Amino acid sequence: MDEEGAIFLIFSLMLMLIAFSMLSSFGKGFYSIIAVLILVFGVVMILALNWADSIIIPGITSMLGITFQPANNYYITKKQDAVVKNVSGLFYATGYITANIFGYLFKEESAPEEDEERLILAPESYERLVMNIDFPYKFHVISSGMDIQTVRDELEGKRSYQEFEMSRALQGNANEVTITDIQRKMNVVQAKIDRISKGEKPIATLMYIETTAIGVSEKAAFDALEEQVKRLQVSFSAFDLELRRIVGRELYTLFQFNFALPVSFAEEASQFNQQS
Repeated sequence: MDEEGAIFLIFSLMLMLIAFSMLSSFGKGFYSIIAVLILVFGVVMILALNWADSIIIPGITSMLGITFQPANNYYITKKQDAVVKNVSGLFYATGYITANIFGYLFKEESAPEEDEERLILAPESYERLVMNIDFPYKFHVISSGMDIQTVRDELEGKRSYQEFEMSRALQGNANEVTITDIQRKMNVVQAKIDRISKGEKPIATLMYIETTAIGVSEKAAFDALEEQVKRLQVSFSAFDLELRRIVGRELYTLFQFNFALPVSFAEEASQFNQQS
């Protein structure tokens, strides 16, 4: 779940909490019981909708044995973690992993010497990684320029919220670790604003790894795919990347990206709540 999704979730649950606090106005009769049931149902639905993509829907389809067909001769498994194609009795299973650079790592937070050393070692590190992987994989990078004013407004909103958090932490005598963490986030946001002010155009990048395994049966292909995914996660863990197995709606979208890229950043961002 991304930051925006977390804010919507917290806000929705706060509304439910306020509603619960007003239950006393219904008294203790039949209407009070109905109100409690409606609120409980509302909380359950809010939580369900927030985790539907990654937990609930794959769980339901797995339990009921439901598969989806994203294209002719392809189908998405009941666990929604792979796309499968049967070619003359051989099964090809394709899986995806996120490979995003952690959002909080920026030049302003590390010493120039450290950045320079990483750049020097990066080609050699990647070469060693490729040498240790004995199966093909694809590393996708989808980039899109963003509207400067929209990004600036969003960053200034984040800065205002972080300033409020800092004020509340100082008034509440928060520990030094909490204050330092808030200050670090403020520095990162301010650094982004400064870079935009100097004329740097913000660019959004989506990165993911795709791999395909083959087997004489569906299970053999799945087992081989799981092994390949684990090896890729271990190999790429040496880099500053977020490595997460893609399931559910995002799996279908990435599969479609092999045929047609998103036509706008808004379309891309709307499909990837956890990769913004």
